[in-house]
Amino acid sequence: MKVATVDGRLALVTAPGKAVDAAEASGGRFGPGVQPAYERWAELTEFAATIGEGHALERLVRDDQLGNPVPAPRQVFAIGLNYADHAAESSFAVPETPPVFTKFPTCLTGPYDEVVLPDGGNVDWEVELVAVVGKRAERVAEDHAWDHVAGLTVGQDLSERRLQLAGPAPQFSLAKSYPGFGPLGPVVVSPDELPDRDDLELGALVNGEQVQKGRTAQMVFSVPALIARLSAVTPLLPGDVIFTGTPSGVGMGRTPQRYLQAGDELVSYVHGIGELRQRMVAAA
Repeated sequence: MKVATVDGRLALVTAPGKAVDAAEASGGRFGPGVQPAYERWAELTEFAATIGEGHALERLVRDDQLGNPVPAPRQVFAIGLNYADHAAESSFAVPETPPVFTKFPTCLTGPYDEVVLPDGGNVDWEVELVAVVGKRAERVAEDHAWDHVAGLTVGQDLSERRLQLAGPAPQFSLAKSYPGFGPLGPVVVSPDELPDRDDLELGALVNGEQVQKGRTAQMVFSVPALIARLSAVTPLLPGDVIFTGTPSGVGMGRTPQRYLQAGDELVSYVHGIGELRQRMVAAA
């Protein structure tokens, strides 16, 4: 199953560039809201199996109709240093436990939105695989963790490095939560749609130049490991999202350092899911 937000409504993707409105197709069994669908993920999955390409209500979908497919999570988890090569370029040792922070939900946005750059900031890119919770997870064993995942999507953990490193203690969450600093999408793909849910290529390009490329199999803590460790402390709720970390190639780790400028186009992708495209604009 592939789920999208089309014109602000829950949609089931039937083919590339095509989708069916879930509320219309179900005769009102499912509402038009996207976030409530994660509370009924098993039921929606069963219904989606009856919706195929060529459905009577199938419509063409333009990129500008697509919004954030997880618009209002109650909890947003983000993992730092989850690729050994990124830890090395950041001058940190590979962690023995996952470093966890949050991105405030107001930073989340859709797959093709503009990003306003803060004045005087050093805005960096971090492409990430994002896991979306589909069933409450509390003290879940790693072997059963995939059962609690609704799907996977593409995320960008945009980061303003000056604020992040300012003060007596790092300001990870605040520096990563400016408006537009959490693009998600373009769809949420159920793990069974992917050839290998544990090994996906992800990467980022700035103005067509490849700046990041890695594979999720290189993560220090896999998606199941993260769910097990997080749920051992706090329950994970349907519709919550987990930014799982970024591979090497970020701007801060380069010599000289490189940051996003007004007019830059940032493309982020995960093979089998899709790509994000963000245009950087100067603050008014």
